[in-house]
Amino acid sequence: MPVIALQGTDTKWTCADDDTLMRSALRAGLGFPYECNVGSCGNCRFELVEGEIEHLRADPPGLTERDRDRGRRLGCQARPLNDCTIKVRLMPRYKSKIPPARHAVELVGTCDITHDIRQFRFRPLDGSSTFLPGQYALLEIPGVQGSRAYSMSNTGCDGEWQFLIRRVPGGQATNRLFEAIELKDRIVLDGPYGMAYLQEDSHRDIICLAGGSGLSPMISIARAAAQALGGRRLDFFFGGRTARDICGSDMLEELPGFGSSIHYHPAVSTSEAEGWNGYRGFVHVVAANLVGQRLPDCEIYFAGPPAMAEAVQKMLVERKVPAEQMHFDQFF
Repeated sequence: MPVIALQGTDTKWTCADDDTLMRSALRAGLGFPYECNVGSCGNCRFELVEGEIEHLRADPPGLTERDRDRGRRLGCQARPLNDCTIKVRLMPRYKSKIPPARHAVELVGTCDITHDIRQFRFRPLDGSSTFLPGQYALLEIPGVQGSRAYSMSNTGCDGEWQFLIRRVPGGQATNRLFEAIELKDRIVLDGPYGMAYLQEDSHRDIICLAGGSGLSPMISIARAAAQALGGRRLDFFFGGRTARDICGSDMLEELPGFGSSIHYHPAVSTSEAEGWNGYRGFVHVVAANLVGQRLPDCEIYFAGPPAMAEAVQKMLVERKVPAEQMHFDQFF
């Protein structure tokens, strides 16, 4: 196995032949910066000083030509071909509380949530389902090149890895999941990953904002938080284009405190949504109007399509919400 050395330090770790440089560092307990894990965000850039690497994605969006010219690579896409020396700034905040590992899992159940969102339940053959509420895992789907990141919707206490996955039109991975993967089929899952997990030591009120399959990590956070709210309030906002996109209420209604400490606010963004009597408008606008001046005093989690996530982040900055109270993983 290749040995990776951090320039100017005594830090070294090994990388399995089928692993990436960044993931092997996290497995070794090191704080290698990352976020999306699929080559899009660029947060895991490092400088290759010595050695050879293979990029799993030939032209990843998170790496510019200028980066290439300066010898930079993406840790989540870099597979070392021999011993390497790299330059990167490790940070304690990226150390995994639960070191990620690869697990063989078996599909044990599915359930349609909406016209394009389906629940997938996987049971690990090794019995390991430990992760933090709000984290994600990488699924290696047969017939699909490269792994895909999906957030869990459960808390792991039930011995399963559960996902709420939205089918993407023309999406190779979701088409395979929806059409080709059957009960008792086995795939490989790698996780957990992600920094937008429930902050259990915070005593602030909680706000969850979700859109599309961003429902999955927000439901995971709500399920875990419901057990320890202790008089705090949790407001759950879910946005969709039309009424048929709206979901999640049944999952929240099962939680202790629903209707008293837990409140659900669905919203549709299109004016043509006939028969819809709830909130109308973008979910971040609805949240800003309803929560108002309480926003800077809350712990805020959000997940959804890139445009929604960017709009939520901009709104929170404008409302002067401290950065350390915003929790999201950057997916593209």
